[in-house]
Amino acid sequence: MDSRVSELFGGCCRPAGGGAGGALRGRGGAAPGGGGSKAKKKNGRSRGGKANNPPYLPPEAEDGNIEYKLKLVNPSQYRFEHLVTQMKWRLQEGRGEAVYQIGVEDNGLLVGLSEEEMRASLKTLRRMAEKVGADITVLREREVDYDSDVPRKITEVLVRKVPDNQQFLDLRVAVLGNVDSGKSTLLGVLTQGELDNGRGRARLNLFRHLHEIQSGRTSSISFEILGFNSKGEVVNYSDSRTAEEICESSSKMITFIDLAGHHKYLKTTIFGLTSYCPDFAMLVVSANTGIAGTTREHLGLAMALKVPFFIVVSKVDLCSKATVERTVKQLERILKQPGCNKLPLLVNSDDDAVTAAQQFAQSPNITPIFTLSSVSGENLDLLKVFLNILPPLTNSKEQEELMQQLTEFQVDEIYTVPEVGTVVGGTLSSGICREGENLVVGPTDDGKFLRLKVCSIQRNRSACRVLRAGQAATLALGPFDRSLLRKGMVMVSPEMNPTICSVFEAEIVLLFHATTFRKGFQVTVHVGNVRQTAIVEKIHGKDKLRTGEKAVVCFRFIKHPEYLKIGAKLLFREGVTKGIGHVTDLQAITTKENGLEESLGPGQLSF
Repeated sequence: MDSRVSELFGGCCRPAGGGAGGALRGRGGAAPGGGGSKAKKKNGRSRGGKANNPPYLPPEAEDGNIEYKLKLVNPSQYRFEHLVTQMKWRLQEGRGEAVYQIGVEDNGLLVGLSEEEMRASLKTLRRMAEKVGADITVLREREVDYDSDVPRKITEVLVRKVPDNQQFLDLRVAVLGNVDSGKSTLLGVLTQGELDNGRGRARLNLFRHLHEIQSGRTSSISFEILGFNSKGEVVNYSDSRTAEEICESSSKMITFIDLAGHHKYLKTTIFGLTSYCPDFAMLVVSANTGIAGTTREHLGLAMALKVPFFIVVSKVDLCSKATVERTVKQLERILKQPGCNKLPLLVNSDDDAVTAAQQFAQSPNITPIFTLSSVSGENLDLLKVFLNILPPLTNSKEQEELMQQLTEFQVDEIYTVPEVGTVVGGTLSSGICREGENLVVGPTDDGKFLRLKVCSIQRNRSACRVLRAGQAATLALGPFDRSLLRKGMVMVSPEMNPTICSVFEAEIVLLFHATTFRKGFQVTVHVGNVRQTAIVEKIHGKDKLRTGEKAVVCFRFIKHPEYLKIGAKLLFREGVTKGIGHVTDLQAITTKENGLEESLGPGQLSF
């Protein structure tokens, strides 16, 4: 990570320097090969009189969930079966989603089809989708100029498989932004299906504590779900559905992680970003206040943890068009500065939203910007189109590789539920977890691992028998003693023989520090779901560090050992001091030295 990210945390914002070019706006600004621009020529000539080459998309990739098809008119039975097999592959690559570009050759040339050919091709595509149990939705149609007197167009189609056995596509989106920027209100409007009244009515269902309702400020992490069915229609609580009904009706689920905006709850926000492993982040900026408070800090956190983010400018109903434009320009300037090096894409139409969703997943430098209102509903549909099309970051092969590994579940939340017992919430990092499975949890304060049994599993508030790698869920542990658990523990397969440590080394970049960073300095370290105070034991090759400098540093946890992995991302802070890095070495205490806890206390389960 470039040390210039420190500008987002501590330093003042520098001007863009004019070298990054203008923001991508509308179709004309789509990146080369993105398919967002429309060829403008007449009789094979552009307006300037020079010959204009036919427009191209990037050549079709063998992997991934995007398929190019020139035409699908009356295929033979053998050809049809081959096309169905191909669709199954693309759906598998996209974990239940695929995008078909009809009227495009394999090399990316936009040829287009006549209306009759397009109608026949879509009919064939619909038959193929029915064969594999999927639905199709036309995303957009565009006319192309190809040497022909007949109007020709290409059509972009989303194919989404109807979920079986609860295997809907689940994307996690962390919601960041300054206090009072409208984060919880926006989530309330998206998930409840009703616009806000301008006084915060929409956010009331999201709050977990009385003081949050009284102050209107989020202080804890809450989760909200927004579903899309196989036809791309929104599924939320608007039809008095329960969470279980939303899950049953949805082919794709967006889980929003609502984080706190106030600076005094920063450690909760960092925990949400590091522990819950969001796929994407949504940075909400109020149009009338612009980049204020913790906005720059949250932006820096997302970049430091390499979480792809998009921006929503809210409350556009409260201010003039000039004020909204000023806020957008301010964002564009920050995004294009050297520390960020992003390419803003302002979304003004459905076509922009489709282009933004596809380019955002393919290129880490694209940053879509939405301007909307939770009160008037202006441009809210554009955000829904974007979320509906947004593809997963991992393909099916990576998912399969994770599922082949031994079970590892991060403990992020701990509850006691009447008549159920102890319940833990978190994310399955690897492997498969089944109802009734025996695992071990730890490390305890003295470095031991305790045996337990998974009694039942709930995912997105509905019962689930099998949990797969990358999925978040809550696990009921029956009568297991809650006092033996804490956030930051892991539940792993007994065969794993997990390694734990109190002392570890990390290669770090000091993003911001008022003076010098020395031996003996105490910081709060965040590594995944681990959050604990550590002391700097040694800085290799140096006596001290200043802002922007790199070094390998030896840390020691001051309370109890933790389960860490080499290569894990690390973020540390203390007051205004902040730094990032990754774990490079562990002074491991293996469980063979410690042993499994055999003296089972009351309420603990043995094999």
